[in-house]
Amino acid sequence: MTSWHLDMGANLVPGGTAFRVWAPEAAGMELQLRLNDGCDRRLAMSSLSDGTWHLIVPGVGAGALYKFAPNGAEAYPDPYSRFQPNGVHGPSMVIDTSAFEWHDAGWHGIDRERLVVYEAHVGTVTPEGTFDGLVAQLDDLRDLGVTAVELMPVAQCSGGRNWGYDGVDLFAPSWSYGGPAGLQRLIDAAHQRGLGVILDVVYNHFGPEGNYLRAFSRQYFTDHYQTPWGDAVNYDGQGSAWVRKLAIDNALSWVHDFHVDGLRLDATFAIHDRSPRHLLQELSYAVRQSLPPDRPVVLIAETSENDARYFKPAAEGGFEFDLVWADDFHHAVHTHLTADRHGYFADYQGTAEEIARTIGQGFLYEGQTSSLTGEPRGTAARRWPAWRFLYCLQNHDQVGNRALGERLNQLVDLASYRAVSVLLLALPYSVLLFMGQELASSAPFLYFTDHEPDLGQLVTAGRRAEFASDPAFGPAEQVPDPQAQSTFDRSKLDPQQRRREPGSQVRQLYQELLALRSWNSTIDEPAPEGLTARALTDETLAVVLRGDGTRLLLVNFGEAAKVSLSALGSDAHCAWRLLLSSEETRFGGSGSAAEITGGAAVLPRHSAALFSSSGA
Repeated sequence: MTSWHLDMGANLVPGGTAFRVWAPEAAGMELQLRLNDGCDRRLAMSSLSDGTWHLIVPGVGAGALYKFAPNGAEAYPDPYSRFQPNGVHGPSMVIDTSAFEWHDAGWHGIDRERLVVYEAHVGTVTPEGTFDGLVAQLDDLRDLGVTAVELMPVAQCSGGRNWGYDGVDLFAPSWSYGGPAGLQRLIDAAHQRGLGVILDVVYNHFGPEGNYLRAFSRQYFTDHYQTPWGDAVNYDGQGSAWVRKLAIDNALSWVHDFHVDGLRLDATFAIHDRSPRHLLQELSYAVRQSLPPDRPVVLIAETSENDARYFKPAAEGGFEFDLVWADDFHHAVHTHLTADRHGYFADYQGTAEEIARTIGQGFLYEGQTSSLTGEPRGTAARRWPAWRFLYCLQNHDQVGNRALGERLNQLVDLASYRAVSVLLLALPYSVLLFMGQELASSAPFLYFTDHEPDLGQLVTAGRRAEFASDPAFGPAEQVPDPQAQSTFDRSKLDPQQRRREPGSQVRQLYQELLALRSWNSTIDEPAPEGLTARALTDETLAVVLRGDGTRLLLVNFGEAAKVSLSALGSDAHCAWRLLLSSEETRFGGSGSAAEITGGAAVLPRHSAALFSSSGA
């Protein structure tokens, strides 16, 4: 790693600690230190010409508690706090992130072209709900075939349980998960097992409780734009250089202080910036330039824009991100399998032809008009390699934003679930698995919070009102209370499911499919020369994959059928050998065989089968 160091907040210097905070509108600033006797002492800080306040305090080291008091009035936590041991309202703690002894000198990052991402919520992925608890599961994830664990946001939120998108202390790993040292232990352990760690970060909004940024400057936010969560973060108005610095410093801190291998930026469509150089472009450049050439970092955008601008180089006005969430695949498959047609699903017909077209293009929407917005959506991106598109069958949003938090395997029969799992994992696109997906987990993933009581009541009421107005996701009267401890507890995975059927059988299917994915490394394009997808009937589709040899993926969403492969041209008459079928008994299937003879395929109901031709 390079010698990058944070220059804001509290940083250890020889003989003491240097404190620095940006508050350009303040007439004065005091540092409030918590002394050993439990009393607070206030020290005046010096004003600098750049709008920051600075003070070096001798004899103060790691473990000291402090706040900043603008204008000598009420004191607030540090906007750059590294640790909030008593939550979002308590004092910040001076932390020495360099004190951790790393053991990953031989680790050189993840291969962005071979990503199998396992999205996990630290609080619910293990019984312990901590960074250290997750360490114990890393061997199992590596053996499954995962290449990177993606942690939902860990920045400090109000209370002890939250999805993480209500973070207000962006630099402070949550105390409830184990704090900074716990996160360092987890990432170090992952690297020793050959696993990368990707971290969700949120730069489009701050949480509603414990957000004290306005006490330091009104310039942190702007009313020029609106987001679904209120006023937008100010990235292009007066004072925005310091707001941009906050976000970029945060990204750099995760990469350097914690050795994360990648960042997944939440809802990038809500990062509003009309500057000549967009924040995302500046952030991408800053992170990559701070690292040596042999230390890659993976940047992922969570967006429904279908915009190839994310991939493009800066010289073409692009953001130079590596991957984007490609939701069209999820939405098209979901509408085919379920009755959901509300919200964004209204833009999808869910036909086999639509699924095949999505697979063949990477995106489905390449500029067509959305029925929801009446505006064109998307750009063509077929020139880009398949690995740049992150496909999934479920994620925290698609599960948790249902009233009852049902997973896909709870909405469809198990045979259909196995079949679409084969579809996802046999394609050359990058893969995201949501925790427990490989076990067909029976645990829901519910929406949970731990706000102070008054705000918590508003959140609960709002959640139930949301489903009362749009009941398609579930019955409003049955919406679990987000504030209840039981809602959080019900969302925890049961690790014993990997040892019981059907969890053990589904896991074996996933493990074998992931082992087969290395073959896809020779498929560079989502274009016809590397991948051809065709709907054979209303319920069946075929995907031809050309790499080291040729593979054929057949999926039957309907009843048992015999279908012609004539739509595949000369590929219809290859000598195909069955590699894997979702209906094999070791995966929990019926044992019915999929066969290809005379240019036609016989497919069991609700099944998928993968075949190989010469040498594949």
